[in-house]
Amino acid sequence: MTDHSKDLERVFSRRAFIPFVTCGDPDIETTERLVRAMAGAGADLIELGIPFSDPIAEGPVIQGADVRALSSGVTTDDIFDMAERVRRDIDVPMLVMTYINPVFVYGCDRFMERCRRAGICAIIVPDMPYEEKGDLQPYCTKYGIKLISMIAPTSEDRIAMIASEAEGFVYIVSSMGVTGVRTSFSSNLEDMVAAVRRSTDIPCAIGFGISTPEQARRMTDFADGAIVGSAIVRIIAEHGRDSVPYVADYVRRMREELDRP
Repeated sequence: MTDHSKDLERVFSRRAFIPFVTCGDPDIETTERLVRAMAGAGADLIELGIPFSDPIAEGPVIQGADVRALSSGVTTDDIFDMAERVRRDIDVPMLVMTYINPVFVYGCDRFMERCRRAGICAIIVPDMPYEEKGDLQPYCTKYGIKLISMIAPTSEDRIAMIASEAEGFVYIVSSMGVTGVRTSFSSNLEDMVAAVRRSTDIPCAIGFGISTPEQARRMTDFADGAIVGSAIVRIIAEHGRDSVPYVADYVRRMREELDRP
């Protein structure tokens, strides 16, 4: 079995672009084609969303994707099987974004073992408070899966505490509220990144609301990566099974802007 525990170390060797896709929207076959296309278009790390019936951190765009994915009948096993197929010939790292309930229902030990087998290097659980990460951390550690910490504008005095124990990278939430395309972001993002850097030397990636190449470039002027979800999910919602070339073009334009001198 290949050890993917060091995959994240190479993600941030340049301004990292991290696209998100809701697995199973509109079906798992399209998701597989999207993952391959995003890897080919220059994604540094791909975030695989496991659809959930009560995604409290998500705005209407990703909520809609979750509904469509669950309606298509996709299961967690389908997603792991897809990731395993992709990993046979694509070396772009992948992580999963899920809520705590699906992990508990699946079984923590079994879930992390499947992550490892599928070549998934990390997990993000947005509804798991920092104080409760002990419920998952031992299983992540056992299978070499990084448990990604999230820091929001409300974290304030807790930033140093969260960052000091973070692994893989720190996910900086750009603004209050749920996911969704935005035109403005929290005014203290640079201060938040600076606060993280005082406590750890692991990378910072900013997510929630980024949609244009210019926004991604601006964020990576002071952070290490940009995460984009809703803008991509919106393209998939519009084009369905025909969305692959449109998403690939979007990722390519993001990559070109981030690579610009």
